[in-house]
Amino acid sequence: MNTIKDIYDSLEKVMDPEIPVLNVLEMGMITEVAQDEKGIHIKMIPTFSACPAISVIKQQISNTVSKDLQLPVEVTVDTAIQWNSNRLTETAKEKLQGFGIAAPPVHRGEIDTDMLLHVTCPHCGSENTFMRSPFGATLCRATHFCRQCGMMFEQFKPLT
Repeated sequence: MNTIKDIYDSLEKVMDPEIPVLNVLEMGMITEVAQDEKGIHIKMIPTFSACPAISVIKQQISNTVSKDLQLPVEVTVDTAIQWNSNRLTETAKEKLQGFGIAAPPVHRGEIDTDMLLHVTCPHCGSENTFMRSPFGATLCRATHFCRQCGMMFEQFKPLT
């Protein structure tokens, strides 16, 4: 019989399809893991309820864990918990910066415009930046420009 640690070890291999340097654990997307005589049961939450990648992520989780642990895997969306940007691990925030995306600040349940407008450049560390658009490549990101290094970059928006 596999341990819960075995399941989590397998989940570390499942990368977010939109930010491929982060796995689903670093993203804070896994809310429950269990195993019984029928197989492995995993609950996950998307970063947005209308995220177009939900079915892809569920399939990647199921395929990876099933292959690694040789058991059937059921993946369901946990509707009792809503994802927020505070669920990102510190490792995830470091990886985001290395990937050229500014990490969201930690918040206490309220987001103000300052969190969206004053963003540190992940390329050079300058705070001399401005938001070009509240919309980036995906719904969870905004586009910014750094006046210091001249680079465009995205910010993973803080979400409650």
